[in-house]
Amino acid sequence: MSIRSGNGGGAIPGAAPAPVSAPPRRATTRRRLFDAAVTLIAEQGFSATTVDEIAERAGVAKGTVYYNFSSKNVLYEELLRDGIDLLAASLRTAADRTVARGGTRVDALDAMIRAGLDFIAGSPALTQLYVAELWRTNRTWRATLTSVRGRALAVVESVLRDAVRAGELSGELDVPLTASALLGMVLVAALDWQSFQPERSVEEVHAALSQLVQGRVGA
Repeated sequence: MSIRSGNGGGAIPGAAPAPVSAPPRRATTRRRLFDAAVTLIAEQGFSATTVDEIAERAGVAKGTVYYNFSSKNVLYEELLRDGIDLLAASLRTAADRTVARGGTRVDALDAMIRAGLDFIAGSPALTQLYVAELWRTNRTWRATLTSVRGRALAVVESVLRDAVRAGELSGELDVPLTASALLGMVLVAALDWQSFQPERSVEEVHAALSQLVQGRVGA
C-alpha cells in the first residue's frame, strides 16, 4: 500500500506556483518514487531494495531517481520526513477542527487518535517502517528521524499544554512523556489491528483507545 498523497517537498525553488489541480511534474514524480520505495522496503527490507527496483515500480527511468534524490539513503530519509510531516499535519487539522467546533482539548486528543488511525490505515507500510526505524540507532538518517518524530510529538504536546492551561488536565501532567505514550499507543495499536485483527473496524479500534484517553488522561 502507498503513502497518501499530500503536499510533500518537490516544488522547484523559484518556480511559479502551479494550480492546485495540476501539481508540478517533479512533485508528482517524487510522490510516485515515495510510494514505490515504501512498498518495496516494507516487502523486502531496505538493504535488499535496489534503486533499479524502485524506478521500475514507479514506472520511471533509473536516472530519474538520481535526479530527485542523490542516493537511496537520501530517498528513504526524505520519505520518512514527508510521511511523518503528513501525519503531523493530519493530527493538527483534527485538533484544530475539534476546538473550532467548541470541543474540549481532551476531545481534540480523541479526534487526533481517530485521525492517526485513519492515516495509518491508509499508510500501513510507512508506519511499519517508521516504528522499525525507531529501534535502530546506527542509521545515517537517525537525526532526521528524531527531528520528524519531534514534529509529530509537538502537535500532541501543544494540545496537552492547552488542556493543562485550560484546567482540563492536571498541572502535574508530564506533557512530553504523555505525548510519547499517546502517539506510541496509536502507532502500536494500529499496527496490531492491521496485522492481527483486520476484521475490526476503525470505529471499534478508535472506541477502545478513546476509552483509555477519556478514562485516564481525561480524568
